[in-house]
Amino acid sequence: MTALAVGDTAPDFSMTATSGTVSLAGLRGKPFLLYFYPKADTPGCTKQACGIQEALPALGKIGLTVIGVSPDAMPPIEKFAAKYKLTFPLASDADQAVATAYGTWVEKSMYGRTYMGMERSSFLVGADGRIKAIWRKVKPEAHAAQVKEAAEAL
Repeated sequence: MTALAVGDTAPDFSMTATSGTVSLAGLRGKPFLLYFYPKADTPGCTKQACGIQEALPALGKIGLTVIGVSPDAMPPIEKFAAKYKLTFPLASDADQAVATAYGTWVEKSMYGRTYMGMERSSFLVGADGRIKAIWRKVKPEAHAAQVKEAAEAL
């Protein structure tokens, strides 16, 4: 699979989320952020999600929809959303189909062991359905500010 680049059309998706179903078709004509995170309720993922939640009022003023995506099943995602009062949709990509399409399901290694896992990455998609910004190997603490700055430039 070829890596996605700024200017490419966003790959299609439809996933079960805390708000019902989220899909590319449902977002047509609206800018959105699709952010991929490895696991609900882990320290880095919590920092990232809470940072985005804090930035949500400003992102909403810009008209940006935010969707978090993890390979977790819905029960842990729903528990995570409730625990931290996250009001944006968190989606389950349990079969990693969307992560694969976006190139975020990658080989990782820890303690000499390799395995497949979710790369913490984000894609800012414009109202035209084209990718406007890509962040790979996101730093959870700085992510919300980066997104806000890029979204304001749309």
